[in-house]
Amino acid sequence: MARIVMKFGGTSMAGTERIRRVANIVRKQAALKPDGTRDEVAVVVSAMAGETDRLVNFCREANALYDPAEYDVVVASGEQVTSGLLALTLQSLGCKARSWLGWQLPVHTIEAHAKARIEDIDSEALLESLGRGEIAVIPGFQGLSGDGRITTLGRGGSDTSAVAVAAAIGADRCDIYTDVDGVYTTDPRIVAKARKLKAVTYEEMLELASVGAKVLQTRSVGLAMKEGVRVQVLSSFVDDNATPADALPGTMIVSEEEMNELVEKGEMERQHVTGIAHDKNEAKIILTRVPDRPGAVANIFEPLAKASINVDMIIQNVGRDKGETDVTFTVPQADLARAQALLEDQRGNIGFNRIITDSKIAKISVVGVGMKSHAGVASNMFRALAERGINIQAITTSEIKVSVLIDEDETELAVRVLHTAYGLDAKDEAA
Repeated sequence: MARIVMKFGGTSMAGTERIRRVANIVRKQAALKPDGTRDEVAVVVSAMAGETDRLVNFCREANALYDPAEYDVVVASGEQVTSGLLALTLQSLGCKARSWLGWQLPVHTIEAHAKARIEDIDSEALLESLGRGEIAVIPGFQGLSGDGRITTLGRGGSDTSAVAVAAAIGADRCDIYTDVDGVYTTDPRIVAKARKLKAVTYEEMLELASVGAKVLQTRSVGLAMKEGVRVQVLSSFVDDNATPADALPGTMIVSEEEMNELVEKGEMERQHVTGIAHDKNEAKIILTRVPDRPGAVANIFEPLAKASINVDMIIQNVGRDKGETDVTFTVPQADLARAQALLEDQRGNIGFNRIITDSKIAKISVVGVGMKSHAGVASNMFRALAERGINIQAITTSEIKVSVLIDEDETELAVRVLHTAYGLDAKDEAA
């Protein structure tokens, strides 16, 4: 007997027909096995696709300066609806099922409405329910603050909810069902020869998620790595006769130790680069003629940090003869106008000459744990782009990632060029 957490996203829950398909997938997982055992199954669900946006708009129409606590009450209702509907549908299929809302477990969070973080989950009642053979259906995205108010975890929070539930109940695996059937070497819509990966390490998935791969929410991957939860990404859009999840048809997110075991067994091929990601949602800001003195850079980034504007790439040019320098950095495209206004307000304190912005850029990243032990990954990237006339505007690196900033119009070309350059293209079956 295994203990499994299954998570279904908004597109999987979009309407009663899809909810019935999800219920059939869950029923198969919880069905009696040939050896007479059953898996203990908990299911975490998102709101129906588009429902959270609809609820957010209601809040804005009611009060443009809405109270975040009341906002959470409204937007958390989307997941409450789908959890109840899935429990009802499972019951119609002959399954023992019940829903558990965030406050009923409860899922304890820090008191930060609309962007709460899970502290712990009381799993005693949930484990008793699973022990009775009940399928637990839990709304993702929601929790309970210290003062008893409903909280929400921010966009994509249901992934984090699922991993947190899996950690709390000691699940053998957390299956994240999405509209894709796994993690690919890059976006298959851009590169037809992109390959589905059998396994990816936590570190690699964390980097891929943070630089544009939208398969999993970044926070959920970080929590899985911290708690040692084995995560599998697979598609909920399958036929009734599809292979069950126990046959591992998706991509497993695992520790580096488990990855090494797979390589040693010959089940995985170790490559220097695991995947190529791209992100068109960044904007570049250049501040010219910033005084080249201690504290000048802090004066730029402290106001942005206080406004919760994340800064990614940062480049400071060599100081000019007159003790001045240019500072270049990127922010999320949605925060560009706010960042520009904040910096203009701080012009006197910072002492820059002018602001130059560019929202027509893209970040291209190559990711792979193989970079730790192999030199030349970055130089190969720069050479491949140069040979196709693609100019690099900025560079940032980590132990297992190299990211460059390029013109947005060259995004698809850059992804294809790098995917081929690192030998990631799937081989033709006829070959």
